[in-house]
Amino acid sequence: MAYDFIKVDRDGPVTTFTLNRPDVMNALHSPAHFEMDDAVNAFAADPDQWVGIVTGAGERAFSAGNDLKHQATGGKMGSPPSGFAGLTSRFDLTKPLIAAVNGVAMGGGFEIALACDIILASDTAVFALPEPRVGLAALAGGLHRLPRAIGTKQAMGMILTARRVSAAEGKDLGFVHEVTAPQDLLREAHKLAKQICELGPMSIRASKQAVYQGLDEPSLEAALKGQNRYPAVAALYTSEDFKEGPLAFSQKRAPNWQGR
Repeated sequence: MAYDFIKVDRDGPVTTFTLNRPDVMNALHSPAHFEMDDAVNAFAADPDQWVGIVTGAGERAFSAGNDLKHQATGGKMGSPPSGFAGLTSRFDLTKPLIAAVNGVAMGGGFEIALACDIILASDTAVFALPEPRVGLAALAGGLHRLPRAIGTKQAMGMILTARRVSAAEGKDLGFVHEVTAPQDLLREAHKLAKQICELGPMSIRASKQAVYQGLDEPSLEAALKGQNRYPAVAALYTSEDFKEGPLAFSQKRAPNWQGR
């Protein structure tokens, strides 16, 4: 499907979503949210797509967040139930997402990155939740995901000052996985995606769901006892891949994963 404000490219089992409004630093408005929602829905439903990469068009910005000029001039507001960019309130996606942050990731842009499972950043990337500067708050997940990622006190230091954080500091704080040169960013993102695709897709989905849902359990004991009821874990046990992995190991060959 053709979109006006995003691009979707597929390379084998990897789907790349590019926020494509470079003239406004990839800030998003209502139509862009709904386009991303549609594209991620299709990715989630496609058994042949295993890993997603989210990035921004151009070199200046991953995303500057909410398109405030669109909002200020009375443009149509609203987002799908899946949230900002179709991601920030999407809690049932078990396929992994990599954010390839190629520049400014401000406000909602940072929230998009935090909604992904791994953040790779160009050394020119800058992160912040600056909403209080314009009388708003980072209510698309940033106020909840950032403390979970780096701890409450470090997160409050960023949130209550709205300060900007470089890619290098983001790595030191723990929310950035790796920092690369700008020209290497997408190559490194695809390299990481390929590494993930070499593993059992059903195992990866079960692992992702077990981590996130387990963190919401009241205790480690509850997480261990409850993990077998998580849908992706249950699906792993009944999958073709659950048999293929041990069979390939015993036959000393590479597994032929099916993702089902």
